[in-house]
Amino acid sequence: MVIVIDSKVRIKLPDGRIVEASPGRRIIDFIPKNTLAIVAKINNKLVDLTEIIKPNWKEIEILDFNSREGRDVYWHSAAHILAQAVKRLFPKAKLGTGWPTEAGFFYDFDIRPLSPDDLKRIEKEMKKIIQENIPIEKITVTKEEARKIFEERGERYKLEIIDEIPSDEVTIYKQGEFIDLCRGPHVPRTGLIKHVKLLSVSSCYWKGEEGNPVLQRIYGIAFPTESQLKQYLKMLEEAKKRDHRVLGPKLGLFMMPEEIGAGLVIWLPKGAILRRIIEDFLWDLHIKHGYQFVISPHLARAELWRTSGHLEYYREYMWIIQKKNQLYCVKPMNCPFHILIYKSKRRSYRELPLRLAEFGTVYRYERSGVLHGLLRVRGFTQDDAHIFCRPDQLLDELINVIRLMKEILGAFGFKEFEAELSLRDPKQPEKFMGTDEDWEMAENALRKALEVEKIEYIERVGEAAFYGPKIDVHLTDSLGRKWQCSTIQLDFNLPKRFNLTYVDKDGSEKLVVMIHRALIGSFERFIGILIEHYAGNFPVWLAPIQVRVIPVQKQHIEYARKVLQRLIDVGIRADIDESEHRLPRKIRKAEQEKIPYMIVIGDKEIREQRISVRKHRVGDLGSFSLKEFLERILEEIRTRRIE
Repeated sequence: MVIVIDSKVRIKLPDGRIVEASPGRRIIDFIPKNTLAIVAKINNKLVDLTEIIKPNWKEIEILDFNSREGRDVYWHSAAHILAQAVKRLFPKAKLGTGWPTEAGFFYDFDIRPLSPDDLKRIEKEMKKIIQENIPIEKITVTKEEARKIFEERGERYKLEIIDEIPSDEVTIYKQGEFIDLCRGPHVPRTGLIKHVKLLSVSSCYWKGEEGNPVLQRIYGIAFPTESQLKQYLKMLEEAKKRDHRVLGPKLGLFMMPEEIGAGLVIWLPKGAILRRIIEDFLWDLHIKHGYQFVISPHLARAELWRTSGHLEYYREYMWIIQKKNQLYCVKPMNCPFHILIYKSKRRSYRELPLRLAEFGTVYRYERSGVLHGLLRVRGFTQDDAHIFCRPDQLLDELINVIRLMKEILGAFGFKEFEAELSLRDPKQPEKFMGTDEDWEMAENALRKALEVEKIEYIERVGEAAFYGPKIDVHLTDSLGRKWQCSTIQLDFNLPKRFNLTYVDKDGSEKLVVMIHRALIGSFERFIGILIEHYAGNFPVWLAPIQVRVIPVQKQHIEYARKVLQRLIDVGIRADIDESEHRLPRKIRKAEQEKIPYMIVIGDKEIREQRISVRKHRVGDLGSFSLKEFLERILEEIRTRRIE
């Protein structure tokens, strides 16, 4: 917390120290030289450290690389250094856009296909720019001035972006000879970006739309210390081994053949089992928490989506079908159907909250450039739910949703969470539905729920959906990577559009409050995350096949089948390897398929009426009676043990 006392502004440093500053001078002038300061935060808005301190500022917080916002600015600045290096080496290259990602940064260029040797040259030039320690300067210009600057430089993609900016002023950032169109903020000098590594290059469409020019996208990473970079590169090597796009088909979970279209998934038998396990777990837990399940169709008349506002605000992502002068839309959301269920009868205040849940399959036109295995698809199934409640119930419902989220994700082995609170941009009201009063109430309720549940969050101005603010929760996997997963959306607008009311105690009709929420997000994305989190080595309760029975030779098959049947009878997912391969090969195959337990049956086991048990990645566990083994594995399944 920063307070203004006697015209002095107190600045809070990342380590908690306080320094005093005077209005009229730059923020950076008051930051000790031994502080790795990246960006300043004033009234929840990020600004450059070179900003002049204003007398009316109530708080100044300095962020470093340990904060999510600080990392984003650090990586965004590294993306500009990348662009400067490319322009130095390839002057004819045209600039696209560059952004920070969840782990690093990228920049797109209109340039010939780049080779690994090109990346080495570019990385070397980036390090040279860092050593030059060039000041990074923010300049505010009119759109006409910006257009002239980028016309002279032949940057046609920047000109296209300028035409799409609604305001009359834009900001550009200059570092040496390099100029880029950018909102910022950025670090004050290139020398603050210490250790960089370019990782890969791939092709992408401009703006992610097929038919647009094909650009080269360069990905990179940057860290303040060499040890952080080395640790990240080590993690990256491990992540390659866990890539769900490789492991998923290899383990017989899913396929995404080109013949059916990009971004569409076929679940193979083992993948279908895994999905059903997750569905059953979620179904039971939702029933326990007072939800009622419904099922809605995959398409509806366009008029429904016009009323909901999707045709106006979301049309570019929708699949639209016209048949004999009738216009239908394949559903991109489940919410209008749940709204119709709510409207199907008059509701009393006593009936609220009403919690409707659905494993609803939706379809969205995601640009081909952003599709990525199961993590970004065009057809997916959400663990969707909508809560209709009174305003006085709102905070409790939000808190209960967050607690349910923690229970669900915790069962799958995820314990660490961060959140982003997406808010509207008051400067662009035309992009958002609803009144100022509604937005203020909605945003404050979400803030309070996060604070009650002690979830760290950052605010993202302008990132809200058109119909309300939202919380996006990021979980941390076994490699320390962050994944966006749960979404909790508060909506005061659709109830108005559809006139969703309830009869209050005094007999008057009042508008209901609506909460949209998906806690694993989508089954596709969540399973992709699970595959990489566990490297395909699922805990027993999640494994599609929990036990493989392995008879050593033909004469052992009969007893092995009896063991198999006993396993199946008590609800264990098991199969048998009756192939003629030798035992080591059968064991190796089960290990490759990452099956948690193997039961080996040979002469000794039949003679003693026992089983030999092996565990995946552990090896021989010794001899068990079948009863002992069943007690062990059923307890693991019952407690959903995560090892």
